[in-house]
Amino acid sequence: MSFTDWKIDRIEDVSAEEFFTLVNKNKNHIQKTFPVTLANSDSLKKAEGFMAVNLEKEKNNEGFYFFARDIKTNELIGYLCVKTIDYRISKCELGYFVDEDYQVKGIISKLVSETLAFCFNTLKMNKVFICTSKINTASQQIALKHHFKQEGILREEFKSSDGTLEDVVYFGLLKSEYNTHER
Repeated sequence: MSFTDWKIDRIEDVSAEEFFTLVNKNKNHIQKTFPVTLANSDSLKKAEGFMAVNLEKEKNNEGFYFFARDIKTNELIGYLCVKTIDYRISKCELGYFVDEDYQVKGIISKLVSETLAFCFNTLKMNKVFICTSKINTASQQIALKHHFKQEGILREEFKSSDGTLEDVVYFGLLKSEYNTHER
């Protein structure tokens, strides 16, 4: 699947029903890594609230939301959020997932690439970071592909859907490193 087969939409172009469908279809796939999103979108009513809150966050520059959409089927196939924004020290976090049926097609990689340009050039961030579960090697590969550096392991930093505290791998990319690799 090439970039011409799918496009990036913003939150104002996505309905709660579409997001609920994406999350519900992939609940087993994302339950360990996106427990908050899953809990806040496990019904259409909750998904409507989740999308409304996130739309408000985007209006207030507290979070930004990008969605991959299959052009042929018009279905949502991926999600990426810019969160944990700290304007004081100019850093933010990326969180993302792709529909299980669309894995290993470069969709998240392209979403990350486009979002990095947004974070560094539009938001003027100095650092973008990604925190992944130790077992989420696919997400770690995305970080490494985009020249993030593994900065450490944060012990018992993340509560999974079953309530277990898990270690996360912390990756960071500085604007100076991004500029070096984007030439």
